[in-house]
Order: sequence, then structure tokens, then C-alpha cells
Amino acid sequence: MKPAEFEIFSTCVPGLERELLAEIKKFGFKRAKLKVGGISFFGDWHDVWRANFYLRGATKVLVRFASFRITHLAQLDKLSHKLNWENLLQYKKPFRVETVCRKSKIYHSGAASQRISKAISDKINAKEDPNSYIIIKTRISSDICTISLDSSGEGLHKRGYKISTGKAPIRETLAALFLQKMKFDGSQVVYDPMCGSGTIVIEAAEIALGLPAGRKRSFAFMELPSFKKREYQKLTKVNQKKTNLKFYGSDRDNGAILNSIRNSKKAGVDLFCHFEKKSISDATRPTQEPGIVLVNPPYGKRVGNRKNLFALYRSLGQTLSEKFIGWQVGIITSDPGLAKATELKFLDISSAVDNGGIKVKLYETKINHPQI
Repeated sequence: MKPAEFEIFSTCVPGLERELLAEIKKFGFKRAKLKVGGISFFGDWHDVWRANFYLRGATKVLVRFASFRITHLAQLDKLSHKLNWENLLQYKKPFRVETVCRKSKIYHSGAASQRISKAISDKINAKEDPNSYIIIKTRISSDICTISLDSSGEGLHKRGYKISTGKAPIRETLAALFLQKMKFDGSQVVYDPMCGSGTIVIEAAEIALGLPAGRKRSFAFMELPSFKKREYQKLTKVNQKKTNLKFYGSDRDNGAILNSIRNSKKAGVDLFCHFEKKSISDATRPTQEPGIVLVNPPYGKRVGNRKNLFALYRSLGQTLSEKFIGWQVGIITSDPGLAKATELKFLDISSAVDNGGIKVKLYETKINHPQI
């Protein structure tokens, strides 16, 4: 008997939905549609497991459990009790409910959460726990209530390899989507001259080696009655590809280099990554064959004083113009003034996306000849 299919919603950083859509199609998920803040597609529990395990750009994978129209709390109480919570959640296992209300007659999210929580408790004899990683997400928008199960648990940017981080790291999911936006497919060298904790370099190495994003972590769906360990293991075998490439990072801070090396070892890609201490002005192309430079410099928001950063960005632009002819360049920053200070002629500027609460853009160009 064929397993029942349901709607699955994979969230991502708003503004990079097209990149996630391309990734979802690459893995063969069905009926994928672009939505604001993510991609919806259809599948069964095997697809939920695969999406969490393989997708690099997704932040969460939500199982759409129910959707109905409501205008008052008594309705929500009645309809919530009719749902088949016994099949979805583990008996007596703690859970939590998160609710968002927008443009609806039901406007009190806390009261709505209480009704759903009571219905779940009555069905599976479990108590709500604010620290539980089994999360029921409810959205009541324009009087339509959509109830989803967060199958991921911790955000999918937590790959399980990051032991050490710097002051303002880029999220792994964002690094992966920006690499994809720059048409990185694993066949080009990638260099980050301000590598911090090595995220961009490690993500590039993992993509080139075909290593799944979630291979070193666990997920919330593993605590559900639908989970079958043997079936999951069959679906998620890791077959490492071969590559002759190395991926490079440098930083003027010795601590950053040590962090990057530790993280690459934990990820199991240290043989394919090379990190060294080097200032921006001393940065040189790591290979004669042109590749991709992707860099996330300080913005002056969390790290660095903005006034002092203009010289850094000027030095970055000058180094890239003089030493990286033929290379594609991507600079991630929240500040158009700092981007302009590089004096590079940008061919494309992305829409603003969120990086840890700061709106950033990807500024792209190709160094065809000295631009300064």
C-alpha cells in the first residue's frame, strides 16, 4: 500500500526562495511551489526525512497537519479535538505549541495555543513543556488556521560540525544559498579571505563532496511514531564523491584560523580545506585557475566600528582587482556605503535577506581586468 502524501513546507531565508526551489527540484521532490518564505511540496514521511537530511538551504521542514477556517476559540477547540494527534505524536511525550495570529477574529495567540495544547493533552496524555523540541506550529491568518509539525527540531543551519564560532558568523544555510546563487556546483575553487569560523569554505567542500547537510545531527522526527530507523538508514546512505579541488580560507585572526581548522575536522572535510593566517592586503589567489571568492566582511553592526571599516573594504577591493582577475566575486554586507568603498563595479545586487537579525545583500561581480 502506497504511503499517504501530505503537504510539506520547507522554510528558508526570505529572498532566497528561488535558490531553495532549485535545490528541492534537484532532489526530485514533487509538486514544488514557490511561496513567501519557503517552498511547499508534497510527499510522505520518507520525503520529510530526506528533506531534513539533504537540503542545505532549508531552515525548517514543516509537516502541514491540518487547515480549516475558524472565527472563534470554541470552534478551534472542537476542530483541534477531532485531529488524529495519536498518529502524529508519541504517547505521553512532552510537546509545545507556538501560535501566530494575523488579521483574524482570533487575535490572542496564547488563548489559541491553550486550546490546541488541551486537545493534544487529551489525546496523547502528555503535558506541554516550553523546552520540548517537539513543536506544533499554528498560524491563524485571515481566519484560516494552519497547523504544522516542526519535523526538524533545532534549526537546520545547525549542521553538527561547528565546535567554535567567531563573533558574527554567517549561517550555514545562508552560505549554501549564496554559493548556489553564485552558480557554485562543486567544480570551482572557493576562497574566503575573511573566513571567520570557516563556514563558507566548509559548505563549499561538503557540496563538492556530495556530503548531505544533516548527516552529523539528529532531528525531531526521530521521536515520532512514524519514524522507522532502518528505513531512514536506507534512504540516507552517504556516498562521498571524489574531487581534486581544495577550498581555501584566510583570516588575519589566528583564533579564527584555529576555529576553522577545528570545524573542518569535525565536519570530516579537513583534507579538502586549507586555512592560513593572512591579512586582506596579503591575500593571493590560491590557484591559477579562476574560481569564486565569497566573503562576509564585518558590517560595523556586531563587529567593528563602521568608520574604521572603509579602509578594510578599500583594501579588499584593491586586492581582488589586482590579484583575482578572472574570478567571480561575492561580497555579503548590510551597508551599501561599505560595498561602494571597494570601488568594484557590481554586476548584480541581491534583494535584502536576513542574517542573524541584520538585513544583508550579496554584491556580485567578475574581475575581468583591474577595476581600480
